[in-house]
Amino acid sequence: MENIRHIFFDLDNTLWDHRKNAYNTIKDLFLKLEINEKYNIDFESFHKTYDRINEHLWELIRDAKIDKDYLRKHRFYDTFLEFGVDNFELSQYFEEHFLDRILSYNDLVEGTIELLDYLKSKQYKLHIISNGFQEVTERKCILSGIDKYFETITSADSVGKRKPNAEVFKFALSEAKANIDESLMIGDDWIADVIGATNFGMKVIYFDALHKKTHQTENINIVDHLTKIKNIIK
Repeated sequence: MENIRHIFFDLDNTLWDHRKNAYNTIKDLFLKLEINEKYNIDFESFHKTYDRINEHLWELIRDAKIDKDYLRKHRFYDTFLEFGVDNFELSQYFEEHFLDRILSYNDLVEGTIELLDYLKSKQYKLHIISNGFQEVTERKCILSGIDKYFETITSADSVGKRKPNAEVFKFALSEAKANIDESLMIGDDWIADVIGATNFGMKVIYFDALHKKTHQTENINIVDHLTKIKNIIK
């Protein structure tokens, strides 16, 4: 890719392995509170249900149909409801401790450090654009040790809108003092990252983290492993 100087990354499940870190955190809470023994709920079934509900709620946040307070009240509550457990206090215990404990796990997506080291060696200026919560986004970067790679870390909370809204990209480029024609977006969410950045006018690389292969197109570079980006960005 020619003329690129600024590279913007999504964070969760692009660099910071949210799926793995969330799985381990929820399992800790599940075992601590003896959910299987008390409610006869299998952990794998519980986590699969939570993951489906949480992904759907984040899609609603992305589309501005709910806010983060609604998500925080409902993702565990709705999960327990599907297993016949109507206990808001229990669900909020999970929510409150989940947000604290997940930062004890800071596994990165495979290839993250290798790619960031490579891009830094090539003198690219690196940035984060996340739809996550500002305080959590910053702490994830610091605690996982990748904050040193980035010149700016932008959360959608700072804008009051979320990707794919063009205002998020506009704000992030302004913070980075980057021109749109020298900027590239890399992310794992087809709508938020790829469609959002493309509609804004940025070049894009789609990280197909789950190897879905459902968005094949001649116009978008697609990789299924982060290190393959080194073959695109010289």
